[in-house]
Amino acid sequence: MRFLRALAVALALAATAACAARSGRVPPQGSSEPDKFLFDRGTAELKEEHWLTAREFLRQLTDTYTQSPYRPDAKLAIGDSYLGENTAESLVYAINEFREFLQYYPTNPRADYAQYKLGMAHFQQMRAPQRDQTETRSAIAEFETFVQRYPNSALMPDVRQKLREAKDRLSDASYLVGFFYYRIRWYPGAIDRLKSVIEQDPGYSRRDAAYFYLAESLLKSDRRAEALPYYERLVADFEQSDHLAEARTRIAELKTQVQAQTP
Repeated sequence: MRFLRALAVALALAATAACAARSGRVPPQGSSEPDKFLFDRGTAELKEEHWLTAREFLRQLTDTYTQSPYRPDAKLAIGDSYLGENTAESLVYAINEFREFLQYYPTNPRADYAQYKLGMAHFQQMRAPQRDQTETRSAIAEFETFVQRYPNSALMPDVRQKLREAKDRLSDASYLVGFFYYRIRWYPGAIDRLKSVIEQDPGYSRRDAAYFYLAESLLKSDRRAEALPYYERLVADFEQSDHLAEARTRIAELKTQVQAQTP
């Protein structure tokens, strides 16, 4: 009985191997560069967005041919396949692949690419401003690491753009809280939150609104002298803003009041 079971298992394995060979998922017998065969097939499948099939080829390369010159690029491609799949589970696997690459190949010419994609794996998991921002903070940390480690990388423009988007998302989260406080007329809370947005992220893309509602909150708290500079910064920094006309009106009113109070 045991012999029959063993025979059945052996036959099943042989059939699987034969099918794999016929489907081109193993290097041809006698191939002089089986690692290259696997890499070429894996990257071809990756371009077609056949994520699982691509990983089958690439994983076989990384697991079997540990000294192959194609192994580092294959590991990156595995990470890319998980990133392309873009599910909650696959993005966790992508993070692991890119982290391992940086551990195993810290001086590889494509280490900057791995660091960029590590940031992207967190970036693709960022949530709306009203929700938890853990992944946003992780994306910012990885992109900032990139900026520090790879200042001459050709990927720098893309990284800086994604870093700005991630920082904007985080600042949006704080701004919306401040704006909520403004709407319910709790001006001390609005002032604290909006000031923190401006101070912590001076490059915030939507700081015109932060300037305006901070100034409005200060004005409504009878802190006119503190409000004026924020209206002026809005006008100085932005050629276009929904708040420009109102900010200019406030500036004129405040300056008129100051002149009227001057002996």
